[in-house]
Amino acid sequence: MGCISLILSNVEVVIFIGLQGAGKSSFYRARFASTHLHLSKDNWPNASRREARLQRELRAALGAGQSVVVDNTNVTQAARAPLIAIAHEFQARVAGYVFESHLQDCLERNRAREGRARVPDIAVIVTAQRLEMPAADEGFDELHFVRLRGGDFEVGLYDSAKRETNAPPEYPKRGL
Repeated sequence: MGCISLILSNVEVVIFIGLQGAGKSSFYRARFASTHLHLSKDNWPNASRREARLQRELRAALGAGQSVVVDNTNVTQAARAPLIAIAHEFQARVAGYVFESHLQDCLERNRAREGRARVPDIAVIVTAQRLEMPAADEGFDELHFVRLRGGDFEVGLYDSAKRETNAPPEYPKRGL
């Protein structure tokens, strides 16, 4: 029996996956701000145990029937697993959004940021080295691919078995 048949509510947990500077927060503002609560460890820059706080906030939101976007890099299966497990505890639907994360593009966008929004280049590089592409068998009900194009977002389905997208042919499928 698949995850989708167990889902009884309209509550959704959206997990963003991608490097710093890939456009995750901008995508949240453009597509989810009016319907989903924004959870990010960046919201608590000085807090200790930010992961524990994120999980508490996620449980509280789901307990209140609120759909949520988890806007962190979430680049490893180990980082995503507790979020997916919590979503399943609340019988929430789980959608993953994989952001096209070309290292040079992300570094350039990150360098244009100011203040705390900008992270050291080495943080982006290390994150890129740790990136593990998601698979449906992690517990996702659906996976999407997001590509930033001239200030707008192109969204397609992500084929986790092939680790590729259904991007239109005019957009070459460049490696992440």
